[in-house]
Amino acid sequence: MSDSYFKGKTIVVTGAGQGIGRDVCERLYDMGADVFAISRSLQPLLELQKGRPKISILQLDLSNWSSSRDGVTKFLKNIKVDGLVNNAGLGGSKSIYDLDESDFDNTININLKAVFNVTQTLLPNFNEGASIVNLSSQAGLRAFANHAVYSASKAGVDALSRAFALELGPRKIRVNSVNPTVVLTEMSIHYWTPERGDPLKARIPLNRFCELNEVTDAIVYLLSDKSSFINGHSLPVEGGFCSA
Repeated sequence: MSDSYFKGKTIVVTGAGQGIGRDVCERLYDMGADVFAISRSLQPLLELQKGRPKISILQLDLSNWSSSRDGVTKFLKNIKVDGLVNNAGLGGSKSIYDLDESDFDNTININLKAVFNVTQTLLPNFNEGASIVNLSSQAGLRAFANHAVYSASKAGVDALSRAFALELGPRKIRVNSVNPTVVLTEMSIHYWTPERGDPLKARIPLNRFCELNEVTDAIVYLLSDKSSFINGHSLPVEGGFCSA
């Protein structure tokens, strides 16, 4: 794709302040898109905007249903949208013996309810032929110890993506999810020490984790017309883990 592939396209990205979300915003901006970036923390958004000054930013906590709807509606008022990347999410690792109600609610509110809420709120804004990409995980496809609620939330994202694809198909709006393994961001590198990471890498045929650009490549592909007949699917970006 050319450096101006998304010129004239408007794309909304949640969880845009760091990691995958920030990389997606920067890539899309550099390819000509009008990017609207949403994140819970203001400072990362300001840093993103400093490097790409025409990015529009909104500080918003997506865990709150009603304020999210109000904030997104005002942020995108009278703006037609060609793409949405629902990237905002919570991680976490806890045994089922230790999980409590707040763990469950916080994870579901951000990882699943916010995906539905933001998408539904923007339904009047989407152009015909728009593309929605939801960030899921290989944990939505396979079980992992100490990830019960996280896995449930991401499996829900995959199911929600299929349901949206079915119902929005008549408007030529495509909906897919991307399911990466561990992605080497600034935050994850510190957590995934060899002690934690090596047993998982040993189960990946390519014997490594995912690089940030590899997830962004998949997201950009699904946003683009290059994937014009791909709809309602979960795309594993996990080096063959799920097929091994």
